[in-house]
Amino acid sequence: MEREGEAMIYYSALFIIMIIGTIINIFTMPRLASYQLNKNKVDPLVSILIPMRNEERNVKSIIRSLKGLTYQPIEVIILDDQSTDQTRQLLEQEIQCDKRFSVIEGKPLEEGWVGKVHACHQLSKRASGDYYLFIDADVVLEKDTIQHVLALAKKKKAKLVTGFPRFPVKKRMESLLVPLQHVVVFSYLPTIIANGGKYPAATAAHGAFMFFEREAYESIGGHEAVKSSLVEDVHIARALKEKGEKVILANVTSHVNCYMYEKDDEVWNGFAKNVYTGLGRSLNKLVALMVFFIVYYVLPVPLFLYGIVSEQVLLLLPLLLLFLQRLLIDLAAKQKWYLFITMPISAITLLFLMNHSMKQSVQHKGYQWKGRHYK
Repeated sequence: MEREGEAMIYYSALFIIMIIGTIINIFTMPRLASYQLNKNKVDPLVSILIPMRNEERNVKSIIRSLKGLTYQPIEVIILDDQSTDQTRQLLEQEIQCDKRFSVIEGKPLEEGWVGKVHACHQLSKRASGDYYLFIDADVVLEKDTIQHVLALAKKKKAKLVTGFPRFPVKKRMESLLVPLQHVVVFSYLPTIIANGGKYPAATAAHGAFMFFEREAYESIGGHEAVKSSLVEDVHIARALKEKGEKVILANVTSHVNCYMYEKDDEVWNGFAKNVYTGLGRSLNKLVALMVFFIVYYVLPVPLFLYGIVSEQVLLLLPLLLLFLQRLLIDLAAKQKWYLFITMPISAITLLFLMNHSMKQSVQHKGYQWKGRHYK
């Protein structure tokens, strides 16, 4: 009994250490809203670049949010990537005569390229700004977003500012999996090292919001340098760090909202294509991560239940600490606060997803996304 109690103290200490690390990450990650742009005689041109493929459900919200931006000067270039729905017609309807906007027709996907990367590459070739802001079609920006991100980039002398948006989740699968992106970043990425150094391994990025200084972007070859990557956002951020440039991961949830998925199967397929590839298709890394998730996120539940039955208060502590950590993350990410209680279920769902993602790769079945098949 004494040894069991000692083991539980060490086990609980793991959660306390993780909570401390999470708090440090929350408070050391730059917040977009904290940076104000100084008044200049001439502000740099910002090119907002958006790839769209069958995005008819998102056209109205994104165009209206971009029309409301208060920063000038901007140009907005949208690439219609071989859409088969009403994307193009809705774009023309929403843009009307606004000369800041232009829509270009995407070229057929070339061999060796991933669809989104190919679209972003084409967009960059048409842009003329001093800065490039790549955003996804499911993003909605607050009106003063550009001022804040530009101020942050200048203050930190960053060549890339990126961040994980706020995710206003609604569906069941979406609520379980999408918020885990913030859990991973705030729990496991040492923000001080990621933002203060140029160590490529300590890098995170989100393709829904990537703000580049043009010269730095072009110096690494742009999206062409990561043309075959399914996790191009992380790989292009690492490429900048490898060149000695500064990359800043910021908390952008105050200004950037991302409505990632509409259906549960979209959530599953979207995460499936990224999980195993994001681990470098390493089976050893995947197994190690799955073991850790079982020990850290799943085991506290049976311990908690047994603790209630056996009246051992110490057994309740791991799950309570886990809930506290998740609650702190959700508050920092402006997520629905009550989702913390779903953390063990989210972890179990992710475990099944990890296994599925690995099998799709190992069995050479590949991944389906937006009507395209990727190996």
